[in-house]
Amino acid sequence: MMEPQDNIEEDDTASAASSSPPPRSLPRQRVSLQKSSVCSRSYFMVVMVFFHVYIINVIALLLYVHYNNGSNTSTANRDFTSRDNSQKVTGPSDPQTSADSGFPRNMYLPRIEGIRVGHVQKVSLVPGKVHEMKTLSLKPLLFEIPGFLSDEECGVVVRLAQLKGLMESQVMVPEGQEDLNQQLNLSPEEIFNFLDLNQDGQLQPHEILTHSRVRDGIWLTSENLKEIYDGLKVDQDGNGLLSLEEFGRLRSDAFQRFLLQRGVERSQLVRNSRHTWLYQGQGAHQVLQDLRKRVTRLTRLPSSLVELSEPLQVVRYEQGGHYHAHHDSGPVYPETACTHTRLAANTTSPFQTSCRQSEEIKINISYNVTYNITQDKMYITVLFYLSNVEEGGETTFPVADNRTYEEASLIQNDVDLLDTRKHCDKGNLRVKPIKGTAVFWYNYLSDGRGWVGEQDEYSLHGGCVVTRGTKWVANNWINVDPDYQRQARYQHLVSQQQETQEQEELISELNTDQHIETHQDL
Repeated sequence: MMEPQDNIEEDDTASAASSSPPPRSLPRQRVSLQKSSVCSRSYFMVVMVFFHVYIINVIALLLYVHYNNGSNTSTANRDFTSRDNSQKVTGPSDPQTSADSGFPRNMYLPRIEGIRVGHVQKVSLVPGKVHEMKTLSLKPLLFEIPGFLSDEECGVVVRLAQLKGLMESQVMVPEGQEDLNQQLNLSPEEIFNFLDLNQDGQLQPHEILTHSRVRDGIWLTSENLKEIYDGLKVDQDGNGLLSLEEFGRLRSDAFQRFLLQRGVERSQLVRNSRHTWLYQGQGAHQVLQDLRKRVTRLTRLPSSLVELSEPLQVVRYEQGGHYHAHHDSGPVYPETACTHTRLAANTTSPFQTSCRQSEEIKINISYNVTYNITQDKMYITVLFYLSNVEEGGETTFPVADNRTYEEASLIQNDVDLLDTRKHCDKGNLRVKPIKGTAVFWYNYLSDGRGWVGEQDEYSLHGGCVVTRGTKWVANNWINVDPDYQRQARYQHLVSQQQETQEQEELISELNTDQHIETHQDL
């Protein structure tokens, strides 16, 4: 009877349990995400991407500067007269010119990066010594290297120049000038239009002073022009300007005759100094040979270019000596060729000039005023100071790092930036002569293909007047023909001649040895 009761209690419990309401389910809890953490993570990723890009650009820039500063100097020094097309080309190729001439572009002209004004680079020019090279300007690209020569080396160069003998850097009346008037057939109107730059129908003093000079090298000033106008009674209205009618009254030799009658002092010349040339090749004094090797390392140019450039020029400026502002090299004209490379190329050119010395093609525009068309191709100028100067004698760069270059602005408000006797202190940059220091600059820009480009007009420079003491300097000019093929052909011919000479010397030595052996046998 008990078991049924137990069953009833269990059923009651079960029914009670089944009749009770079901338990409520707990609500889902949502995880709140903070938006600020997501943004921070995205911002961090963007920053890291830009940081890596910046690092990559910096590394690429450093590699570019290192490459242009001569990491491939040994490749550039390779003899580029080789005709082997399988050689590695170090410069930008020019398939058309290579195919036409047979001389591939396997050489280029490296340029040192200036970085910024005041930047100092370490350069190794001699064993066991490191020189510092400081950037003085970027227009032109100009550097200064203190201690380039020792005091002993400076003394040797000066004594060698004294033993050789110095000549006047500029004679009073150059020879061979009288026939120029007969070679040109220019009317007064053509000459006038040639000088009248702004074509306003009047010749202003700066138009004559900036672009012309008397053929005997006298440095004309505004005062000189006024004196000439008054003496020749050509400026009738006295306004300092010459009209075409007034200009036409001048005889062809009027300026020349007036200046010769008036008399000219050396201080009135474009250049007042004495100079000589010292050979630096095989057999020369060891100091001169070492100096040329040092220049090759400094400029990082192929040694063949440096060796075939002109000898070392040594110049002495006495008290009162000067050199008015000028360009060492003239603009590039396609129709003008260097004499030596033209002969090697077996080509003709309406204008020819020597690339070994600063020789000018002068268009004598009658009335004894000449306009200079220079084609000197002095790619680099290296200037050495061989002595200290008590006072004056700085090297001035009147328009260095100017924003613009305009010839008309060189003479303004009675200030002639070209005049290194009166207005040397008005120039943008002056370099003090310190014994043993060297400065060098590029006279040309790059053409974008590793060769000579347009003239750097900002390379205008001059020698300030020496007011006390004596100034000794030396110049190495690196000559390059703007026409790559002409330069390559010339280098190739010189290389062939050198090989022929070496073979002849070797044969001569062998014959001498055989003669001695035969004599001993006898």
